[in-house]
Amino acid sequence: MKRFLSYLATPIFHLYFGSLLLLFHPIMAIGLKLFGDSFRKKIVDILNLLLTKGLAIMGAKVRYNGLEKIPENRPLIIIANHQSTYDIPPIVWAFRKHYPRFISKIELAKNIPSISHNLKHGKSALIDRKKGAQSVKEIFKLGKLIEANNQAACIFPEGTRTKTGKVKKFMTGGVHTLLRAAPSAIIVPFAIEGHYELTKNKRFPYSFGQQITYTILDPIDPKDYDVEEVILKAETEIKKTLGQYQPKAVDVGYTK
Repeated sequence: MKRFLSYLATPIFHLYFGSLLLLFHPIMAIGLKLFGDSFRKKIVDILNLLLTKGLAIMGAKVRYNGLEKIPENRPLIIIANHQSTYDIPPIVWAFRKHYPRFISKIELAKNIPSISHNLKHGKSALIDRKKGAQSVKEIFKLGKLIEANNQAACIFPEGTRTKTGKVKKFMTGGVHTLLRAAPSAIIVPFAIEGHYELTKNKRFPYSFGQQITYTILDPIDPKDYDVEEVILKAETEIKKTLGQYQPKAVDVGYTK
């Protein structure tokens, strides 16, 4: 039965998702021009709420855990695992009070309704992966922005989406650059569970009836750790939440 519902619901979900992006794009553009960025951001928040709610079309049961753990009055660096293109809307909605911005490849800032507009006009860091200096400059600029306004930056330290559902090793460069620019920021690990299972068949069909859980984990104050330790701690806690953590065996030696 679930397989039948998967084939039935997937095109409806794609139509819903695409229609929202097309509908909200001119609303955002006109709203920005007439009423400014604060109005545009409210439209973005509503869009991402509706995109998240739309998972119900696929029979998904969506749950947020740990919303009460989001720190106040400090810049945030959200560190999340990356499972699918649908990872963005729940982050935008959960952290909407902190105006979350993203580190994104520059190609996404072109020709995608709503998404490209928000990346460009929301002042996300648009990086060219072939140009290291440009990437560092954009990420540093984003760090300065969140430091000055007590806002949030989101980074996926795996670099690319998982192809197996397993969390890949987190890279340190982007977080290190953000922390140099935003020294008062606090790290907030964000675990995404269920998006890989939803989209494991690529675009068609999606899996019907998945449990999808977004978990905000205990914040990590980077002042207490080296950058490498911060990244490893965030990676470890996310893996534990997803049931993927396997502690390394410790060689205690052997004596006769």
